[in-house]
Amino acid sequence: MKKRTWTLGLVMAMVAVFGFTMVGTAQEDEFEIKSELWKEHTKPAVPFTHLKHADDYGIACNECHHVFEGGKNVWEEGDDVQKCEECHNEPTIKGEKKLPEAQQKLNLKLAFHNNCTGCHKAHKKENKDTTAPITCTQCHPKAE
Repeated sequence: MKKRTWTLGLVMAMVAVFGFTMVGTAQEDEFEIKSELWKEHTKPAVPFTHLKHADDYGIACNECHHVFEGGKNVWEEGDDVQKCEECHNEPTIKGEKKLPEAQQKLNLKLAFHNNCTGCHKAHKKENKDTTAPITCTQCHPKAE
């Protein structure tokens, strides 16, 4: 009887640890896209969840995470993930489309908008889906 109680206790402890780990992972999965590159943001931060994009929409990690070498994305799952602004460190917010092409590639606002909005527009077109946000207020919700 003692062995059975001990085994049951061990199983319950493992379930509890696994449960807490999953809760912690779910909470870490959701975050706001914002940057310290800008002292003040002109719009509210964009809420984001990895699980929704990976599981629900089947988006591969290297669709967003990238390291370009020789014109090719060589980033692979498991590689270190840098914050976008480590490379996209050009901070212009107004008139960013008037920057020289080389600066536009480094502009953080354009990097976010081109990658996120471009993917959302393609998803809407391919899937006749109206839920992928593409307007300013759909992505940058006002605080409640």
